Amino acid sequence: MGKLYIVPTPVGNMADMTPRAIEVLKGCDRIFAEDTRTSGVLLRHFGIETPCSSHHKFNEHTTVRPIIELLLAGETIALISDAGTPGVSDPGFLLTRECRRECVDVETLPGATAFVPALVNSGLPTDRFTFEGFLPPKKGRRTRLERIAANDCTSIIYESPLRLVKTLGELIEVCGADRQASVSREISKLHDTTHRGTLGELEIYFKENIPRGEIVIVLGAPEDNTPKVHKNKYKD
Repeated sequence: MGKLYIVPTPVGNMADMTPRAIEVLKGCDRIFAEDTRTSGVLLRHFGIETPCSSHHKFNEHTTVRPIIELLLAGETIALISDAGTPGVSDPGFLLTRECRRECVDVETLPGATAFVPALVNSGLPTDRFTFEGFLPPKKGRRTRLERIAANDCTSIIYESPLRLVKTLGELIEVCGADRQASVSREISKLHDTTHRGTLGELEIYFKENIPRGEIVIVLGAPEDNTPKVHKNKYKD
């Protein structure tokens, strides 16, 4: 029987790729990637010539079974996403669950994910937190926001730059403008920046400064008494 490796890839900086991840990708029989064009850049950069096929949210329901058959036949397979760890807001859960059902060994390598540095950068409590991923675009969105507002620990939300201001406004409606939060963008990239303050301050800032890149919102709990930050702080 083969083995499935879940291999994290850099969320921005190529230098964050671990030697072990490169070794696994070079040594496995086959790689399945979220987008073979995006992953192709990474693979070529590290001289990885292993055959690569696609496994993404639009085809994973049909590709899971063929991948399982390859694993049962003895192949060693690596799963990667465009950035970060597969299965965390990226395809990977369905395949891992099916491997569990078929008693196929799965090993996840430690590595890059965007929410951990965003959480630490925020200056908000890190001892307990809830990872919300991307919010529903329509159905169930308000219910989710209200649930997040009531969380008694730090909450982490992924968002696109185009929806950031809208989401900050919605969070103000359910949490109040004085709730402590931070917005991190372009984690580990050239323009890696974290802005900290109240939701109201952050909304004003990003209305005046159009955000770009991948966004992570970190929201404090209702009882968080962290002093207000009136000046945006930067992490380069």
